[in-house]
This record gives sequence, C-alpha cells and structure tokens, in this order.
Amino acid sequence: MPQWDVLIAGGGNAALCAAIAAARRGASVLVAEAAPKFYRGGNTRHTRNMRCAHDHATGTLTGPYPESEFFDDLMRVTDGNTDQALARMMIARSGDMLGWIQEQGVGFQPSLGGTISLGRTNSFFLGGGRSMLNALYRTAQSLGVEVRYEHEVTGLTLDGDRFHSATLRHPTGEEDITARAFIAACGGFQADFDWLKQGWGNKADNFLIRGTPYNRGTVTRMLIDQGLMQIGDASQCHAVAIDARAPRYDGGIITRLDCVVLGVVVNTHARRFYDEGEDIWPKRYAIWGRLVADQPDQKAFIIFDAPNIPRFMPSLYPPVSADSIAELAVKLGLDADALGRTIAEFNAAVVGGKPFDTSEQDGNTTKGLAIEKTNWAQRIEQAPFYAYPVRPGITFTYLGVKVDKQARALMADGRPAQNIYAAGEIMAGNILGQGYAAGIGMTIGAVFGRIAGEEAATHAP
Repeated sequence: MPQWDVLIAGGGNAALCAAIAAARRGASVLVAEAAPKFYRGGNTRHTRNMRCAHDHATGTLTGPYPESEFFDDLMRVTDGNTDQALARMMIARSGDMLGWIQEQGVGFQPSLGGTISLGRTNSFFLGGGRSMLNALYRTAQSLGVEVRYEHEVTGLTLDGDRFHSATLRHPTGEEDITARAFIAACGGFQADFDWLKQGWGNKADNFLIRGTPYNRGTVTRMLIDQGLMQIGDASQCHAVAIDARAPRYDGGIITRLDCVVLGVVVNTHARRFYDEGEDIWPKRYAIWGRLVADQPDQKAFIIFDAPNIPRFMPSLYPPVSADSIAELAVKLGLDADALGRTIAEFNAAVVGGKPFDTSEQDGNTTKGLAIEKTNWAQRIEQAPFYAYPVRPGITFTYLGVKVDKQARALMADGRPAQNIYAAGEIMAGNILGQGYAAGIGMTIGAVFGRIAGEEAATHAP
C-alpha cells in the first residue's frame, strides 16, 4: 500500500496551496522541501503580491480589475505566447483565490506607492512573502500535512504514465516514498548555470539569481526524461534588472530597482539601448533583465537626477552619486565624454509638457533620437546626479512540463498522466511563453496548486 496519498515536491506557494487543498479533501500529504527550514519556500520568500481578477474595490484594492483586462494585460506582456484556454481558466479562478488565501491565514495590506502602480490590480501580503509563506505552513501543518526539510527528490519511478515512487535524499541517507499521487511544485532550474547556458551561452556567467541556490530543476529534468511533455525553452525566464552589487544568490526583492522609468539606462559604452518609457513599470519591468543580458558584460546603469529620489523604492544598496555627469561617469567607470553626450542629446530631445505621473502613460516623450523615450521623459539636469549599476537577475525559468486544466502533467503524446500533477514555476511556461506582469507568478502557483491538490486527493488511483 502507498505510504501517502499525495507526495509534493517543493515548499513554496504552489506546494503549500496544493498541500492544504489536498489535506482539506481528506488526503494524507507529505511535503518534501529540498532546502533547509530557513530557506524554505523558494521565490515565495521574496514576493510581495499576487495579481487576481476582482469586480470591485476592497479595503486593500482601489478598484475593479475585470477578467477581460487581466487577459488583455497577459496577452500584451507575452505577445500572445500563452495557452489561451489555460490562461482564461486561471484568470477566472484567480478571483476566488483572494478569499481562499485569506481563509488559510494570509493577510493583505494596501498597495505600496511610488512607481509600483499596483493598487488596483494586485493584492499585497501583510508582512510580505515570508509572512504569507509562514501562514500557509501553519495552516498546512494544522491539517496534518507532514513537512520534511532538506529532503530533495533525486529519483522518480514511473510505470508509463503512472507515478509509483520517489527517492528522497536527506542528510542521513536516502528513502523511497510511495504515494497515490505526485505533485511537482519545486520551482524552475535557475540555479543550474549549466542549464541556463543552454539557452544563454556564456552570458549566463554574469547572471545573478534572485532566489535560493536550491532551484536546480532536478524534478523537471527527470519528468521530461521519463516521457512527459516539455513546454518552453531554456532562454525564457523572468529576468529583471537588479542591483549589480547583489549577491550571487538570494538577493530577493530588496535588490530590484523600480526607477528605470525615471531616467535613462546606458550600457558600458554609455549608450542608451531601449525605450525606458514603453509602458507602466509593472507591465515592463521584467523585460529589463533580458535587455541588460544582451549588453556588453551584461551590465548597465540607470541614470537620473535629484527630483526623482523620492519617487521610487530604493535598492538595499545606496545609489552612486555625484555633483556632475562627468564625475558620475568616473565613479561608474564610464567614458565621461560619451556619457555627457548621451545625457546632453537626451535632454535636448525632451518634449514633455504634461504633469509627471507614473501611474499611467503620460505621453511625455523625446523627439529626434534613434531610440525615443515614449513616456515619462524629463531632463536629467538637477544635481546631484545618481546611478544604479544593474545586472540580469533571474527569478525563475519558464521551461517546464505541459499541463491541462486539472493541473495534470501531460505525456509527450498528449495524454494526461494518471497521477502526476504540476503547479507553480515548473509549469509556468504554459501561461508565460515570454514576458511577465507583476504578481502573476504567485497567481499561477496558487491557482494551479489548489487545483492540483484537490484533483490529486480526489481522483488519483
């Protein structure tokens, strides 16, 4: 007889939503988290909010965010590269998650200000991602879910399309666990640099990993190698521009920079390379990691001036500052004449005219540049001048396994596996073929985690 009804690989948002949902259906559940207890939860530890459709304002949301608008936003950021049927289902289910998550002990708070601009669309966790995670763990364990830390799934035994058992490696040895159903909710492979290089080449050596070093994609690789359908490729991921001074791993949300729209971004040759004002920041911040990755040395600099310091949430690290652009260039290791020309040409091209407002596209643009700034263009002219050095920060990868609306993993021939489910980053590529919108990773994890838990508890053989 199986030792457990449901075995879950992973310990973050998706895994805990699955565990709670399965336990509430009466299943015995074992959660195997590869990380030590302090690092439990993967990227969930560093999150702040989730994006859910809703029909009216609440105590923490400033207005409605209908399903149609959510879908339009998703289509825009992914350029249509999404499974539309799955996406529509996820968005329809997301509205229920606001209440369901709170029933599991998670609290919400009003949106943060500045360039975040998410007060209407995203619900912010009271106390942040770690607080949200702790609440889910308390609820799961109160329901009888067993959690084992430093237990990594290193082997899977499948009989065709049916899961039989998993090998767990832990500090004192190995153990084989049988279960009626298996849920893969153990994140992406962003901490495996060899795998990243398959999509990015040697550029990946200069990437920083925003989360823990435990997301290596071990289960993803095993599932694909044993006949499950792959979705996505190794080059697609959630990649943002983060402070270049951040540690190699686990810098988290406090190393992200939200000030791109407030100035200009230049590469190591002191040249701009993309429109900093393309769209409202939450819909475009996740393109900047990829853009910086394509620059020399995978490094860039956000340049702005004194009036913009109070307009955004700063990084953990202080900005580099100087009383002149030339002095700033020297401190950044840039050619002073080149940076001076770039800033002077930009300033001369600013048209502007409308009140500065980052909550919506303001139409303040430049005119006559090879790369125009199409919104929020303002002259960089009031000392002191500031800069943040940035590198690509990889949050999670999109290559994973294909699923259906029941969160069942599909075999390579398209058949759903009998008792294998997937939720969270390991299947995010079904929704995110490319691009990102703030908070949608948590939506994917919560919605599909809940579905996977309910389905595994109810329908697994």
